[in-house]
Amino acid sequence: MSTIDLRSDTLTQPTEAMRNAMAQADVGDDVFGEDPTVNRLEKIAAERVGKEAAVFVPSGTMGNLISMLSHCARGDEVILGDQSHIFLNEVGGIAALGGIHPHTIPNEPDGTLSLETLEKSIRTSDLHYPPTRLITLENTHNYCMGTPVTPEYMSLVGNLARKHKLKVHVDGARIFNAAVALETDIKNLTVDADSVMFCLSKGLSAPIGSLTCGTADFIMKSRKWRKMVGGGMRQAGHLAAAGIIALNELVDRLKEDHDNARKLAKGLSSLKGMELDPESIKTNIIFFSLKHPNLDPERFINGLSAKGIKILMIHPGVFRAVVHREISSSQIEHVLSVIEELIK
Repeated sequence: MSTIDLRSDTLTQPTEAMRNAMAQADVGDDVFGEDPTVNRLEKIAAERVGKEAAVFVPSGTMGNLISMLSHCARGDEVILGDQSHIFLNEVGGIAALGGIHPHTIPNEPDGTLSLETLEKSIRTSDLHYPPTRLITLENTHNYCMGTPVTPEYMSLVGNLARKHKLKVHVDGARIFNAAVALETDIKNLTVDADSVMFCLSKGLSAPIGSLTCGTADFIMKSRKWRKMVGGGMRQAGHLAAAGIIALNELVDRLKEDHDNARKLAKGLSSLKGMELDPESIKTNIIFFSLKHPNLDPERFINGLSAKGIKILMIHPGVFRAVVHREISSSQIEHVLSVIEELIK
């Protein structure tokens, strides 16, 4: 029985073109800046998001961490959402390793931060306060239904940041999903950000890697932090080669994942005991609740597993499913039929 794995889009396997490119990559020592394939990937990445330079890192978590460390000194404060991945799922790295104080404010249902609350949260100069240095946004917003944050909102935050002489960082792990969903050039989502991180290893299907992008000076600082936290790689061109294929060949097809996610959401919403709003699904991430009188959450997830279907239970009775390149429309139909049988 083949497995249908909806736990995350990080589970995508590299394409055949990626495997071939990795095997044949021209490589050197990236710590010395001498890996031509890494250099090419960084150039492509920076140009795609409209920044001067980029640095290749093993993971999105490291990309976010070195961005925070490059923007902030010890004792500085970053404002970010209380549902943000950096706050919830990155092991408190900015505080533990950077001495950076996280100031959380509530995320709105669409993943944004209220502009009024955001401005009120910016510290005034006072002996008792940590200085606010940075605003961090997430696009798409994982825990807010994978919602894409619009260029219009980014512009408003950018204006606010410039007014208060702050920097803006975007955790853009799935920002290409946002650009595809909003049918906009990705530069429209990054022009108001001082730095942006995006992942290659999620919907873009590369096996490993993320890019942090910003000004040339910012990226030089980020390279030093990357080295300090153990991210300096040697013949990393073997990995970067897959990233080049990801950016050149796999961005436009993300729309298929969004369409399949909406199909799954619509099907789930029609079943007894399943609570979600299919209209809220804009990209490839679905959250839904199980509230069925005769089916408890553990039996539900175990029943799916017995049929070769994997999803995540985020909280008791709350589940996340993520659609990706290896989930087809026919597999979505199969998942829905299995769930319908479990409910019966």
